[in-house]
Amino acid sequence: MAEALTPLITASVTFLGTHFALSHPLRAPLVKALGSIGFMALYSVVALASFGWMVVAFRAIGAGGTPMWDGSSNMAWALASVLTLVALTLFLGSLIGNPALPAPDAAAQADKPVHGVFHVTRHPMMWGFALWAAAHILVSPTPRSLVLAGSIAVLALVGAHLQDRKKEALMGAAWAGWQSRTSYWPRWGQLGKAGAALWLVSLGLWLAVTWAHLPLVYAPAGLWRWVG
Repeated sequence: MAEALTPLITASVTFLGTHFALSHPLRAPLVKALGSIGFMALYSVVALASFGWMVVAFRAIGAGGTPMWDGSSNMAWALASVLTLVALTLFLGSLIGNPALPAPDAAAQADKPVHGVFHVTRHPMMWGFALWAAAHILVSPTPRSLVLAGSIAVLALVGAHLQDRKKEALMGAAWAGWQSRTSYWPRWGQLGKAGAALWLVSLGLWLAVTWAHLPLVYAPAGLWRWVG
């Protein structure tokens, strides 16, 4: 199995390494050399190519080896279902007034009162990715899943920490104020402040995505594992 995992591990290290390098030490010189549009084109090509390599390597392994625990239990799937619903809610909420996103009004967004999912964490998108990864490891604890989903979790959580440092440098007092009013680590008790409308939209999309899980990856997910 170790030999079979080598291409996936290599692809995952490439995915993480290029992402961190392009997002931080190489970003400024490349933007200067290529311009913003040219840099984003390069970044997108590298990210898609390395992620595609991961997916191809993941599928080439087949079943993925012996699971580290039984991920097929109803309890595991129920917990994974909750995690993915919360992950989707955090992700969708992160698209609304997020000063971490590259936008001309980022500083103005950071000066606004904390709202929605930002009561939970200032990195809801990243934590959404990490929860998605945790859910998939929980129900499919094979070596290949640990490598692929674990890479996504590392990218999200280490990337969020590095993003704080980058935003401090770029936005100064605006980001410092936003940091002082929000938390890197999730405050799960604040999930209710995401708002009823967001939860309803998230639930509807979650039902659609988990329904599509069966025809796309041949495994029922969410409520559809028990209904239908």
